[in-house]
Amino acid sequence: MAVPSVAVQTRPSIRSRLAESRNVLGFGFMLPAAALLLVFLTYPLGLGVWLGFTDTRIGRPGIFIGAENYEYLWSDSVFWLSVFNTLLYTVSASILKFVLGLWLALILNENLPFKSFFRAVVLLPWVVPTVLSAIAFWWIYDSQFSILSWALQQMGLIDHRINFLGDPTNARASVIAANVWRGIPFVAITLLAGLQTIPQSLYEAATLDGASRWQLFRYVTLPLLTPIIAITMTFSVLFTFTDFQLIYVLTRGGPVNATHLMATLSFQRGIAGGQLGEGAAIAVAMIPFLLAAILFSYFGLQRRRWQQGGGD
Repeated sequence: MAVPSVAVQTRPSIRSRLAESRNVLGFGFMLPAAALLLVFLTYPLGLGVWLGFTDTRIGRPGIFIGAENYEYLWSDSVFWLSVFNTLLYTVSASILKFVLGLWLALILNENLPFKSFFRAVVLLPWVVPTVLSAIAFWWIYDSQFSILSWALQQMGLIDHRINFLGDPTNARASVIAANVWRGIPFVAITLLAGLQTIPQSLYEAATLDGASRWQLFRYVTLPLLTPIIAITMTFSVLFTFTDFQLIYVLTRGGPVNATHLMATLSFQRGIAGGQLGEGAAIAVAMIPFLLAAILFSYFGLQRRRWQQGGGD
């Protein structure tokens, strides 16, 4: 008499379950990028923190001196001036880039003729290398051959040439203007991408309810664009706060340290001056400000999750 066969269910092996797990697969894809970040970001950051506690100089290994570099910076007027300049530069430029970038994004979001062409033109200041932009602005701001001063004189608005980079106040305004010119395209194109994700049906419903253009912007556009604004402005603040090339080419921190940012002062003390420990300490002092910007981005992402129905 034949014995009926019985199907035997076998549990999948641990190896097969790991191969089918999306979390493990995602971790595998992230592993090479994480290794690169560990080598090229984490190690230099750790080395910089360590150097900040030493008296290392170029060509000579240093010894551990504790917080002496930070104690010196605490009483260094030039360092505090660079902190003030950095905050002024970052806040002023970021606000102007946001206002002008949002205004430009709203214009480019309309049904304009040659819209694609104008979007490409808007990106030009962003794709041009920073050094080339800085050289162009250096020519525009030149004390003797400034085309800007010449144009203002021809229009009768001024009677003498403006010393853009030789006066502390003018120099601060000039570098801020150059940074705003370079940064507006990034803000505008990113916010434009966010604007195009807002459903047109919301505008149509609000218009039927009698909403004005300002009310459409205030109660429809702005709330839905807020998460994108948070992320965009976080990156904009990070780029502005750590700006080095533009300042170094235009003014090298002058006149009389009026445009020295923390990044340029760190380079001057650490590389040009040979005081690696002191330069590293200035760079480490930038970390709390950068962490604040990252937290700002985090809360922006959390708000986006809440708007999309995600959990806390």
